[in-house]
Formats: sequence, C-alpha cells, structure tokens
Amino acid sequence: MQLTVYRIVQEAMTNTLKHAGAGTRVDLAIDIGADRLGIQVRDTGRTVRSGRRHDGQGLLGMRERVALYGGHLSAGPAPGGGWTVAATLELLMDIRMPGMDGIEATRRIVATGARSRVLVLTTFDLDEYVHAALRSGASGFLVKDARPDELLAGIRAVAGGDAVIAPALTRRLLDEFARYGSAPTDAPRVDRLTEREREILVAIGEGWTNGEIAARLVLSESTVKTHVGGVLAKTGARDRVQAVIFAYDLGLARPSVR
Repeated sequence: MQLTVYRIVQEAMTNTLKHAGAGTRVDLAIDIGADRLGIQVRDTGRTVRSGRRHDGQGLLGMRERVALYGGHLSAGPAPGGGWTVAATLELLMDIRMPGMDGIEATRRIVATGARSRVLVLTTFDLDEYVHAALRSGASGFLVKDARPDELLAGIRAVAGGDAVIAPALTRRLLDEFARYGSAPTDAPRVDRLTEREREILVAIGEGWTNGEIAARLVLSESTVKTHVGGVLAKTGARDRVQAVIFAYDLGLARPSVR
C-alpha cells in the first residue's frame, strides 16, 4: 500500500509537470483514518477544456492500483481552475465487499509478489470464506475478540513473513479442511520431499508447532526449522498455513487428538 500511495502521488505530480504549465502550485494532502487512507493532489495549472477525455494511461494505472485494495479514485478539473486527483484506499478489507470481495482482493494482492501480507480477522465460527481466504494466500487469521497484544503479535508475525492462526481455532480449522479438502492435482510435489520432510509436512498439517515436532521426532528445534524451510521450498508453499492446505489436499494429514 505504501508503494501504491507513492506511485499515485508520483504519477499525479509528473502529469502536473507535463501539462499544468509554469508557475503551477501543487498541494498534497494525505489523511490516515482508522480504516481508510485518503490522498488528494491538486494543482493550480491551466483549466482543462470541457469535453476532452482525461482517462489516459496514468489515470488508468492509478485506478488499477487503488482498485486492488477495494478503494476508488476520481480525477477532474478543480473548482476555480487546475486539476485534482483524489483516492481512497481501504486499510481494512471485508470479505463481503461490493465490486471486488476480500477473497479476490487477497488473491490479487498475493499474486503481485509484493511484500504485502493478509491477516484475516474472523468470528469463532469458521465458514467457507475463511477457507477461501487462506487458499487465496492469506497468511493466517485471528478471532475478532483477540486481546490487543495478541493482535499486535499476529500482525508483526505476518509482516515478518510468518503465518499465524489463533490457537483456539486451529483444531476447528483442521477439522473443516478434513471435511472439505479438495482432490489433489499436484501430488508429484510430494515426491521431492525426503522421508523426514514428509514426516514434518504431516506434523505441520496436524497443527504441531516446531517445539512439538522436535519432541515428537526427537530432533532439535533448529533442525526442525531447517526441515520446515525445505518443505516450504519444495512444495511451493509460501508459509505454514499454505503447507497445511497442501497436506490436507493430498490427504496426508488428519486432525490430531491431543
């Protein structure tokens, strides 16, 4: 999102330099609220002739960037002359959003290959939306009544490239994947794993932590961490959540009873 804001401002000011004329003043305002971020770039340049189209490549590109986050962008002549570009980006997505829902937005954000990560906040009862979000590349989920310190820890973990699942929901998530997991289409990826890595994948799929896996297989935690890295690399899973999905899709894991 930081890059999106930067590019919007960059494109708007570049267009000002190209088209607004000498002596133009540019005012930039960024408003950060609790759930959305607003950007306005306004110049005092030449008034644009009416009836002329203004949705060139620059504006199209900006609109696409904003739409990625479920936001919207407007542009046009400013009152009294000049030009204004205004954008609003949602800081919090909802699963059910008009136009593009949170599932599709998550998929597109992950598909860009950028550093952005998605953490889902959900109610206790899991449903198909949570599973779809995880399959779309979300890095985990927490319950909405999580304590502030739990939420901050989850955000930091996901931002650091890790995955997080609320402990109270792990077993319910595994149960649901066991019931609704789809048939595998990429089973050959399992053949790349060593026997130990396969054991690690099964343990990840059953919801075991690195410490629990180490105790279960009589290994050091550092060795387990190395094996987990190998599993993620060979299966193409971006984090532990995706590894769990992979294990369930292949029928390698079932909910464990502790």
